[in-house]
Amino acid sequence: MSTAARPERPLDAPTPGRGRFRSVAVFCASSPGADPLYAATAAQVGRELATMGIGIVYGGGRVGLMGVLADAALGAGGRVVGVIPRGMVEAERGHTGLTELVVVESMHERKALMADRADAFLALPGGYGTLDELFEAITWAQLGLHDKPIGLLNVGGFYGALTSFLDSIVSAGFIQPAFRRLVLADESLPGLLSLMTEAPRPAGAGWARPGTA
Repeated sequence: MSTAARPERPLDAPTPGRGRFRSVAVFCASSPGADPLYAATAAQVGRELATMGIGIVYGGGRVGLMGVLADAALGAGGRVVGVIPRGMVEAERGHTGLTELVVVESMHERKALMADRADAFLALPGGYGTLDELFEAITWAQLGLHDKPIGLLNVGGFYGALTSFLDSIVSAGFIQPAFRRLVLADESLPGLLSLMTEAPRPAGAGWARPGTA
């Protein structure tokens, strides 16, 4: 376990350009959810990312989908980095068997460090915490603070209502179409990674201007 007072870029930090992802920040729940499909998919994602040689950066817990994801990736020989606030180590039962567990002082630092140590974002099913991490990553992309792709793994249609809601916000005039395209979705991991790899870098990111696309 290591403690970080501020985000530090690792030796294997992402380099510019899409190409093959070295590591992906995975947002997911600290509970298993009601449908066994969620845990089964989290395990599959962990194994597949490990097999592809893609490292995982996640919230550092050993319970719920977090633990399933991490254990599956580790079991397949993958590299898993957990980032967890000090005050949540006991509550989330921080995973002590990871490649690296970084303990930070706040949720803000957690999200910043996860973003710094990954070159893409992937959301599995989850609740408020998962959505908070997801929407902060989207907002940072819209503001031009990063240009990393963001994907939703639509497990059993879990994110269908959310993507429809985002489309309705575009129609209402509160999200520009170009920024709606920041959020990618697919029902399979290979399909989603393909979309994320091929996604163009955001154009016109920065402070949104009324009437622009």
